[in-house]
Amino acid sequence: MQATVKGPITFTGRGLHSGKPVRLTIRPAMAEHGIWFCRTDIENGDTMIPARYDVVHQSPLCTTLVNEAGVSVGTVEHVMAALAGCGVHNALVEIDGPEVPILDGSAVPLVRGIMHRGLRRLPARVRAFEVLKPVTVTQGDATATIAPSPVLKIEFHIDFADAAIGRQSKTLNMSNGSFARELSDSRTFCRKGDVEKMQASGLALGGTPGVNAVVFDGDHVASPGGLRHRDEPVRHKMLDALGDIALAGAPLIGHYTGVRAGHTLTNQLLRKLFATPGAVRMVTCDADMAALLPGAGLVWDEIPQVA
Repeated sequence: MQATVKGPITFTGRGLHSGKPVRLTIRPAMAEHGIWFCRTDIENGDTMIPARYDVVHQSPLCTTLVNEAGVSVGTVEHVMAALAGCGVHNALVEIDGPEVPILDGSAVPLVRGIMHRGLRRLPARVRAFEVLKPVTVTQGDATATIAPSPVLKIEFHIDFADAAIGRQSKTLNMSNGSFARELSDSRTFCRKGDVEKMQASGLALGGTPGVNAVVFDGDHVASPGGLRHRDEPVRHKMLDALGDIALAGAPLIGHYTGVRAGHTLTNQLLRKLFATPGAVRMVTCDADMAALLPGAGLVWDEIPQVA
């Protein structure tokens, strides 16, 4: 069955890039509503923004949605990953600013908030997109591929010159609550030199190293407290990928592989997937299929607890 949250859940913080304080509230929605954002700080015009791949504004640093009236909301990938990873199919996400709060740089505060409030089942079966044939996009040395699979799998490979990151690879079956258990607490990361350049350009103003971002400097971790996982960077890239994949508009059943991929490439992959005849179809999930979707089988005690 489709699901929504049992009641409103509110989070407050600052946008990573703008540094502006923002309040975000996830509210219940009816069956077939899907995920929508609403800019509550804008009084006139169309303030509703669909959480959908075809309204994504291309950006290498985050995923930004823009409606036909030009109203936008940025850095949506973590909240989208949390909703997908908890099995929430319908919600209204109200936000009083242009950017989702970064919180601790991961999705775990969102996951814990959603699951603490609980889910309400709705009288409609889950519909999902089933990948029928492989589709690939490439940009330089980066690629993103989606291929047929009976469950959603995310595979990621990264390769950084910084010795503290280096080469990392990981593959996960996203069934049985594995997102919350394995990926949700992995934080966004960057290199010290990149942070300095971004802040000099007026970006990353809401980022605090060690609080909501992991900062690497050559062969060591510059953030106090170190890593939550030895391979936290590749785990966070997988977290981002789930959030970007969730913009398909319904659960996606397929094997995603990212090699040095980012937000832009994953969005290009979704656009190509839905533009390729015979590459994907919508299916209505029976009980067995629904039990394999992200969020199904999630147990509260398995959600990471972080300081």
